[in-house]
Amino acid sequence: MLLKILIDRGFVLTQATLSRDIKELKIVKAPTAKGSYVYQLPETMQDLPEEEVPLSSFGFVSIGFSGQLAVIKTRPGYAMAMAGEIDRKATPYILGTVAGDDTILLVPGENVSREEVITLLSAFIPNIQ
Repeated sequence: MLLKILIDRGFVLTQATLSRDIKELKIVKAPTAKGSYVYQLPETMQDLPEEEVPLSSFGFVSIGFSGQLAVIKTRPGYAMAMAGEIDRKATPYILGTVAGDDTILLVPGENVSREEVITLLSAFIPNIQ
């Protein structure tokens, strides 16, 4: 759809070029509170009006732990945006995340307890238990 919009506006490009440019610019396709999607630069997501920000509470389903690692289940399409939000807001306690479509692997820092992870994430995922 984005490719069609750009072509309609006079840009000459292929899907491969568009995909490479999106990856290089670190643009994410993020779900909104209204159920649609928007393309955003990760660092600009905090400056958008609330109705356009992909709120983690809308996408969160569950969290489980295996050893020190956590697995967060999300609604389909929310994992990447939520992982980006976690990476921006939860440092230095979270080393990083890896996201699929509806699953996030969360790697806490050394000696960060499960309870600390839950408490930290509850600041922006209010329905986490």
